[in-house]
Amino acid sequence: MKIATGKPRIRVPGYRFGGVACGLKESGKRDIALIVSDRPANAVGVFTKNRVKAAPVLIGQRRLKGGRAQAVVVNSGNANAYTGRDGLAVARKVTRRVARHLSIEESLVIPSSTGRIGVQLPVDTVDAGVDAAIADLSPDGFHRALEGIMTTDVFPKFASEKLNLGHRAITIAGMAKGAGMIAPNMATMLSYILTDAAVARPALRRALADALPASFNAIVVDGDTSTNDTVLLLANGAAGNRRIDLSSRDYKSFASAIAKVATKLARMIVKDGEGATKLVDVVVEGARSAKDATKVADAIARSPLCKTAFYGNDPYTGRIVCAAGYSGAVFNPDKIDVYLNDVQVVERGVEIVSRVEKQAARVTRKPEFTVRLDLHAGRGRAMRMASDLTVDYVRFNSDYRT
Repeated sequence: MKIATGKPRIRVPGYRFGGVACGLKESGKRDIALIVSDRPANAVGVFTKNRVKAAPVLIGQRRLKGGRAQAVVVNSGNANAYTGRDGLAVARKVTRRVARHLSIEESLVIPSSTGRIGVQLPVDTVDAGVDAAIADLSPDGFHRALEGIMTTDVFPKFASEKLNLGHRAITIAGMAKGAGMIAPNMATMLSYILTDAAVARPALRRALADALPASFNAIVVDGDTSTNDTVLLLANGAAGNRRIDLSSRDYKSFASAIAKVATKLARMIVKDGEGATKLVDVVVEGARSAKDATKVADAIARSPLCKTAFYGNDPYTGRIVCAAGYSGAVFNPDKIDVYLNDVQVVERGVEIVSRVEKQAARVTRKPEFTVRLDLHAGRGRAMRMASDLTVDYVRFNSDYRT
């Protein structure tokens, strides 16, 4: 799904960015990105839940236990996953090179990779890219770095928020990549959210955790969870505000802005799903519990039959109700109501699409719409953002390696 995007100037005080091409991508496009904070930043992150984790994920998880980061180095075009000890050695060598260039501790450098799995990362090529990215660092390099993290993305994904906290101007900006291998609880996606606010690490951790359920943990393109998924949140304090902690008056405003940025980025990922033409919000209400609501939302968002129906503009809801039924959630089928936007298509367990066919079809032809189910079983609620499943998705992924 192509959307119009501009490139507004994005600056985050206290950060510099670089993005260059070193030859990892056959296209010749940028494939090395560097994000550098002028001072060590408080840092938190979340990573893939896949048991097969890429080398940079394993290293990043360990280093973030220290709670600080000052640089993020990203390569695209090669995932450095399923590459064994050699992959770990290459990732460490890359971060060592960055640290030496910047005269900082290596433990403050977080690596990320994205691209093909099972291919060794050519260290000499990446070394040359790191050298070039260091030379390219600039406060105005945000979009160059963003281009450097993209793989099958059709358009760049970025979002920013500005707010005043304690009479200080605060900037929050995020970039993301991702279009395929997208499933709830992290996906084939990388996202880096940066702020110049001074924020205590427990508050930073809570803000990210609270933002995830309705953003990066709620997106589905194809149901596959990758080996490299990473979301990082850095706060370097360059704004000079009074440090935000969990009890601060400003915490709620700060956390809300983080959630807005994360949600905007997550929605862009679904819109850019490989071959996608639709973004469908699946909302489940009235479940016996939040866990049951999540089961239903997941089943619908992942179902190939539901997703192909979304692609075909089909308002028929038999597939939706069927997915809810096999989800494992407990509810009375005779009480379920289903809506497409505000058009009710199932009433108390009986499909009534024939009565509202034209109105329902108008909804499903839109590039974005909502499927809402009320199970009338309790107060549990959950949501997912799903793309449709198209012929182009199959064509692209059957051809990906060959």
